[in-house]
Amino acid sequence: MTDVSVLVDSRGGNTRKVADAIADELGIKARDVTASSSDDGKILFLGSGTYGGKPGEVMMEFIGSGNISGRKVAIFGTSASLAGGQKLISAMTDFLMQKGATILGSYHCKGKFLFVNWGHPNKEDLDNARKFAREMINKK
Repeated sequence: MTDVSVLVDSRGGNTRKVADAIADELGIKARDVTASSSDDGKILFLGSGTYGGKPGEVMMEFIGSGNISGRKVAIFGTSASLAGGQKLISAMTDFLMQKGATILGSYHCKGKFLFVNWGHPNKEDLDNARKFAREMINKK
């Protein structure tokens, strides 16, 4: 699927695991958002870890400087808490909509951080990420 891209901002590796599961389901490779100054995918899967209750700065810079208007975007992320995940998804959704994107949906799961959520994302989390990928592609 050359019209789909999976871009990720992951510092600890949790969100990268989710990105790789989504990309594998779609038959493509996930790429680090820092390596993508622009992207031509018609559907973008954009994922970030939660850092200080917010999406990664690199992801937000990509959204702010990229050609997002009119694009279909599926958002995913990881965080140590449900509240952090909700903030992440909300911040990315709001900014993407300001930039003219259409949001297809979102997916969030726990990510390991310090002494919490060991083992996450786990097999169930990654299976749910694959399911999310299929659902978003079927919406296009």
